[in-house]
Amino acid sequence: MRDEAPREHFSSRLGFLMVAAGCAIGLGNVWRFPYITGQYGGAAFILLYLVFLFIFGLPILVMEFAVGRASQRSIARSFDVLPSRGNFRWFAFWGYAGSMLLMMFYTTVCGWMLAYIPRLASGAFTGASAATAGAAFGSLIGTPGEQIAWMLVSVMIGVVVCGMGIEKGVERVSKFMMSALLVILFALCVRAVTLPGAEAGLRFYLLPDFSHLFAGETLSEQLGTFGEAVYAAMGQAFFTLSIGMGCMQIFGSRVGKENSLTGEALATIGLDTLIAIMAGLIIFPACFAYGVKPDSGPSLIFQTLPVVFGQLPLGSLWGALFFVFMSFAALSTVIGVFEMICTWCMDRWGWDRKKAILRTGVALFFLSIPCVLGFNLLSWIDIPGIGNIQGIEDFIVSNNILPLGGIVYAVFCCAKFGWGWDAFVREADEGRGVRFPGWMRGWCTWGIPILGIVIFVLGYVPKLALWFGL
Repeated sequence: MRDEAPREHFSSRLGFLMVAAGCAIGLGNVWRFPYITGQYGGAAFILLYLVFLFIFGLPILVMEFAVGRASQRSIARSFDVLPSRGNFRWFAFWGYAGSMLLMMFYTTVCGWMLAYIPRLASGAFTGASAATAGAAFGSLIGTPGEQIAWMLVSVMIGVVVCGMGIEKGVERVSKFMMSALLVILFALCVRAVTLPGAEAGLRFYLLPDFSHLFAGETLSEQLGTFGEAVYAAMGQAFFTLSIGMGCMQIFGSRVGKENSLTGEALATIGLDTLIAIMAGLIIFPACFAYGVKPDSGPSLIFQTLPVVFGQLPLGSLWGALFFVFMSFAALSTVIGVFEMICTWCMDRWGWDRKKAILRTGVALFFLSIPCVLGFNLLSWIDIPGIGNIQGIEDFIVSNNILPLGGIVYAVFCCAKFGWGWDAFVREADEGRGVRFPGWMRGWCTWGIPILGIVIFVLGYVPKLALWFGL
């Protein structure tokens, strides 16, 4: 292992924020967030999500940054470097496994985004019906060869960008994609909110109606709906920030000590949330303007919105731009997580960057193929309440690895047998900017682990009831 090698850092604070926010900004913001918001009633759910974002997301994000900056290592070696009385070294493989699993289905979905750019640009959905759009998406996921080709493109982009290094590759490309993403997003927002009939979508999205969180005729049904919304909000807070498996720790290990980490975390969350909110400002006004249900679920992006764009003047242009935006959001996460995996290999096994990138790229390509085949040749693999191979991989990451990993970070940074509260706060507060609030010590030490475990267990209740017929 080559501890003597100097740690490659970002060239500027802006570069760090763009890469960190880019990793957070992904399909969780622009695909998952809108349809979950639609399912749970719009603005009321957004408020619930923001609560979890700041009581869970913010502290754990600061903890990941702090562990990375203090150790100057990825999750592969940080628990060897930082002092603690407990054994946290096993957690190194938790982050590696989670990142690999995430990429095994993320590269496939990213490939769908890329595949839809030429489809929309060519006018394939002009005047299309919902049935036509559904058939088009079914044709894409039912064709293994085309899916594998687009998935390979996603993997190769990660290989090429990370192969160029931190400053010239990951940082430079992330700056470009984030800047372009914001410009495209702003143009799409202006177009969507000016559509005739968009006002109803804006009311649904921006004016809270808490009755949506308690839908149902009986008290048990209402409490069940609220419980599902709480679980969805917490899961979204973890998923959207990619916290709990060491991705953000990587970027903390590559940033200097000029600025406090709470301020950096707030800036990252702010940009991440802005993108998610703006994505909704595109989708909900467009859906209401054309009479489309906003709770269409995962099919909203690929089967519903192409119909909406097909009815717009210059719909091919707006539709293509939308999927360019979606692709940039997805690729920013692909690049960030790919960098995490490669840095893990470099820290753990002493590989040079070229070896880590080539081996990771080859492994990811082959490990991603089952997800592709899960929509066609392996579609018979399906777990009730979870879904096909892609659903299983997503469930393992989103409902298990991320929240449980967040709990481990909280224990490591706050418990006496871990790194400890004083060491964590000292690292988090070093530099200019916002200090980590001391009053959160009790919450971080006890509240996050206890409530996190309770919500994690409750998430399994409906699935266990389904599996065992309870």
